[in-house]
Amino acid sequence: MIAGPNRTRGGGLDEAALIARFAGVETWVFDLDNTLYPASTDLFAQVDVRIRDYVVKLIGATPDEAHRLQKDYYRRYGTTLRGLMIEHGISPDGFLEYVHDIDHSVVAPDPRLGAAIAALPGRRFIMTNGTRRHAAAVADRLGITEHFEDVFDIVAADLLPKPHRATYEKFFGEAGIDPTRAAMFEDLSRNLEVPDAMGMATVLVVPSGIETVVRESWEFDGRDAPHVQWVTDDLARFLERVAPTA
Repeated sequence: MIAGPNRTRGGGLDEAALIARFAGVETWVFDLDNTLYPASTDLFAQVDVRIRDYVVKLIGATPDEAHRLQKDYYRRYGTTLRGLMIEHGISPDGFLEYVHDIDHSVVAPDPRLGAAIAALPGRRFIMTNGTRRHAAAVADRLGITEHFEDVFDIVAADLLPKPHRATYEKFFGEAGIDPTRAAMFEDLSRNLEVPDAMGMATVLVVPSGIETVVRESWEFDGRDAPHVQWVTDDLARFLERVAPTA
């Protein structure tokens, strides 16, 4: 399924409009978790449990209390880490190392996605609220590492996560990216609001199979928001459609 532009951008799917919108894209920016790999892989569930356990040890809460707190911070601050830094004054290094100590082997190689990314003209980046090491492990499992110029992670963002505008501005400024000639792919609608405002083409990736994945209800909101220009449940197929043919 590929839908768009949304109701504020002119109604139903127009193949010519889709191709035309991406014809001028020079830089392709991809979120990592639940975007480059299917949400049904449920890799992030491992991170989720590690965060909960960290909060349990930090404040002496029950697992249920810790879970509620981490989700509250995640929603209000962009990441649980930022909430813990602001509310509890923790140091980020130990947290990041602990929560990303997970089994990445559940991520399967995706040759079709790799080929689709490789066919995109211009530059390609990963922008994640996770760590560079986590991104590298995921990209290695998918078989797509060589197709990306760099990873902009939460450390490079000075621990200020998406969707804060300053984080996008820092990344684009340092990498020399013109957002009006760039595209952003995300699984969270709220993380596309700033890219849209900056002139990027925005694509919300909502894979099939998410009904089996435990996520917060608000994470599924916003697919019809004005800042979401396109919605797809098949990232590889979407990229195949917008990449120029030889």
